[in-house]
Amino acid sequence: MSESRPTGERQPRTGKSLKAQQRRQEILQIAMDTFAARGYNNASLQEIADRAGVTQAGVLHYFRSKAQLLTSVLDLRDATDIEQLGSERPRGLAFLRHLVDTARRNTEREGIVRLYSVLSAESVTEGHPAQDYFRDRYAGLRAMVCEALAEAHELGETRADLNLEDAANAIIAVMDGLQVQWLLAPDSVDMAASTDRVISALLAGFTGNQAPQRPKAP
Repeated sequence: MSESRPTGERQPRTGKSLKAQQRRQEILQIAMDTFAARGYNNASLQEIADRAGVTQAGVLHYFRSKAQLLTSVLDLRDATDIEQLGSERPRGLAFLRHLVDTARRNTEREGIVRLYSVLSAESVTEGHPAQDYFRDRYAGLRAMVCEALAEAHELGETRADLNLEDAANAIIAVMDGLQVQWLLAPDSVDMAASTDRVISALLAGFTGNQAPQRPKAP
């Protein structure tokens, strides 16, 4: 998956001292919590600065704009996902089981789940600085799920004649929709169990001897 940064933005300043690095990380965590609670448009640099105990200029010392601060927050979120995935993506059905495990782990990181849910929905609005990020993220995730389904067929783990992209879209939609439901009613929604049930039902519906239909090249 690729990521997009706001046009014309330079890299954030990252002070060399340990104290500066710690301060930057504190601001980043506060920004993550603030964006998750209020969304990008409703959160202000002044609010983030107040919560961090610094001036607005102090925030801009580390992050040259609000848009760049948002980009850094999304980078931090991605770093967490990459760390959990490990150095090599599981193949075939193992990747689909990884998605179920991800849904289970997400119950232990409510802040990140809320951040993703709020910002992904908000990014559909005109001119939102995270719009390209989420467009690329969905395209990348769709491609990974498609590839895993194709691998499952090639490894003899499934028989399939469905459109891989349609199946991938359905899996992603279920996972994202479950996150919203869980945030609103955590005691009533088991994200891992529901994700597992949907994927299992989808795989059980694979019939026929034809190879899965790969997405058409753009």
